[in-house]
Amino acid sequence: MRTLFSIFIWIYWTLCIVTFFVIVSLLYLFTFPFDRFNQIPNRTLKGLARSMLAVNPGWDFIVEGAEADKVTKPTIVIANHQSFLDLPLFYLLPWSMKWVAKKSLFKIPILGWIIFMTGQIAIERYSLKSLKKLDYLVQPIQNGIPGMIFPEGTRTEDGNLKAFKNGAFLMAKRYNFNLLPIVHNGGYEAMPSGSWRIDPRQTFKISVLDPIDPQEFENTEEIKETAYLKIERELERLRKEKS
Repeated sequence: MRTLFSIFIWIYWTLCIVTFFVIVSLLYLFTFPFDRFNQIPNRTLKGLARSMLAVNPGWDFIVEGAEADKVTKPTIVIANHQSFLDLPLFYLLPWSMKWVAKKSLFKIPILGWIIFMTGQIAIERYSLKSLKKLDYLVQPIQNGIPGMIFPEGTRTEDGNLKAFKNGAFLMAKRYNFNLLPIVHNGGYEAMPSGSWRIDPRQTFKISVLDPIDPQEFENTEEIKETAYLKIERELERLRKEKS
């Protein structure tokens, strides 16, 4: 059952991605001369994400604390990374974001072209040079577009929270950007890292916590530790509620 469902979902998702590739391409061609941060094509990804998620009535979605005023100040959104499904799930939030994504995603035909045309930022894992590319987020954030970073750097392999990397926290401290922690549960159970098979029945929960002001901390390490504890505790709460 799970295998047949997964085959159907991947075929459906492929059709969605191809369809939205045409839409994004046209928008990109008409808007890139004046749309400095590719905001117009990026907004269409909400439609793609909702199309991908709406196909299965066995999935339930619970979003808590997603008030739009939490991103009125320049903000870096940070979240735990559970699965491929995190990307469409976070487009359920009421704001668009500029994502940091691994460079290999940009090389995937059609999907990678969509990621490029919607203005996301490519980085190479474990590369010091890629840390400098995070600076491409500075101007969009200062112009009111939240940046989106997974501080773990990659998807969890066992459902638990991995150690955080420094990039998001260094940037928040340097430029006085708020950090907005988001905690997600359900993605790992539905589609673990390295698996293409998807659970047809799952409840996904997204909890948006209160912003963290970096000026309240003396150094980057304190900010990182505070953010980690907040996300870890909220993840535990979401898991207990589920059980």
